[in-house]
Amino acid sequence: MKLPGVLHRSQHALPGVTGVARVDRRTGDLLRRVSQGDIVVLDQLDLDRATADALVRAEVGAVVNASPSISGRFPNLGPEVLVGAGVPLIDGVGQDALRAIKEGTKLRLHDGTVYIGEREIAQGVQQTRESVADQMIEAKAGMSAQLEAFSANTMEFLHRERTMILDGVGVPELATPLKGKQVVVVAGGHEHVADLKLLKRYISEHRPVLVGVDSGADALRAAGYKPDIIVGDPRGISTETLRSGAEVVVPAQTDGHAPGLVRIQDLGIGAVTFPASGNAEDLALLLADFHDATLVVTVGFQATLREFLDRGRSGSNPSTFLTRLKLGSKLVDGKAVAALHRSRVSVAAIVLLVMAAMVAIAAALVVSGVGAAYTDSIIGTWNSFVDWFKGLFS
Repeated sequence: MKLPGVLHRSQHALPGVTGVARVDRRTGDLLRRVSQGDIVVLDQLDLDRATADALVRAEVGAVVNASPSISGRFPNLGPEVLVGAGVPLIDGVGQDALRAIKEGTKLRLHDGTVYIGEREIAQGVQQTRESVADQMIEAKAGMSAQLEAFSANTMEFLHRERTMILDGVGVPELATPLKGKQVVVVAGGHEHVADLKLLKRYISEHRPVLVGVDSGADALRAAGYKPDIIVGDPRGISTETLRSGAEVVVPAQTDGHAPGLVRIQDLGIGAVTFPASGNAEDLALLLADFHDATLVVTVGFQATLREFLDRGRSGSNPSTFLTRLKLGSKLVDGKAVAALHRSRVSVAAIVLLVMAAMVAIAAALVVSGVGAAYTDSIIGTWNSFVDWFKGLFS
């Protein structure tokens, strides 16, 4: 009599979202192994948009954060991206949950609670569009404090890396010529795929040097382009892209250690290292500037103050700020280039205009009495040319 009851309970569908747990405190390592339907368990205070975009692209089933995704220090953009894409986000489940949930465990999420089967593991706050919007309003008050901290970090970074920023000391040499050329640098930021499509006509006409930063190198290849230079950690870039023939620059720590160099060696690909404390995007810009590129167009880079503070990397923001000051007027956002390029008159439009003019002239000749005289003259000239040509062989 008990067996049917057990079967009935096992067949009853429990409410909520289910998926396989992917657990890691290191967000970069976590993003490299997530796949569709996974429940991502991470520990990131103030979830940034770059991480959220990567999770949405991976089509994860849900996100569980041990820390608050919105601390109130500044209006970070990651939670907006996740809930806007319909990805359930449970916040503040605590450090104990991060230790209790094992990689590969099948989890179930329902009403802010994390279950394994019917057993409750942790509880947090289920974020919604409304709750995120309310917290964003409160977080705007924290921006002034973040800007003050940023100023102090900028001075520290300039003291540490001033020779590289000002004089290019430590910037590696490249085999790919950049002097006097235009350069497009693609990073895996917000809407980078869409922005790259908008630059199709510009790239076709000007043939700039194409630089892919981290996942931006894969984006270039997916769009049908071959990157000339790749800058970033090879562990986050596909093997096909690394073997496409591009020159590879691997960011390294200030002591010269480059963790991603092992993969390059395993693939048998040549590469140079770039020891610096800045992020890969900034190093790509410095490479273009040091090697005398005339114009640098960025795709997938942050452009607004909120995006700038949202990077979630307070140590690299000073590098970003100073790098952009260093490049000055030669640095242009890809959206602006696409907008200006679209406003130009295309060759097709000119051809259509000429054809329309010719049709109008022909129509005018036909309806007028002069048209017949011109037609007889043209026919007579053609007949005379044919007779002369035949006479050459008679």
